Amino acid sequence: MLTKGGIQIHNPYRRLVKKQEAIVRYLNAEDVLPAELLAQVQQYADGIYLYIPRRADHRQNWGSSTRYREELHQRNESIRFLHDEGLGTEALAERFHLSVKTIQRVLRQK
Repeated sequence: MLTKGGIQIHNPYRRLVKKQEAIVRYLNAEDVLPAELLAQVQQYADGIYLYIPRRADHRQNWGSSTRYREELHQRNESIRFLHDEGLGTEALAERFHLSVKTIQRVLRQK
């Protein structure tokens, strides 16, 4: 909070909170919503954190904003290739630091 003339006011800047390796952006509703709409929202959710989901037409596919999906695909291709070359599931699990069940799941996805 900022102090102005001895009165505490909300910081108008975004606060970043690191939550399980993801950056979550919180905005003060007073800075985003019109006063009339804020008053209506406060009738239902006064003083609590409120998640507002994205509209369906603005949603992104899982992994589209990072390379993680591509990295998983490459890893799984490597697992399949090495299995075809004769490496067993236990050796693959140890090599890729995964469980045997995960290796089996990857191999079933051929």
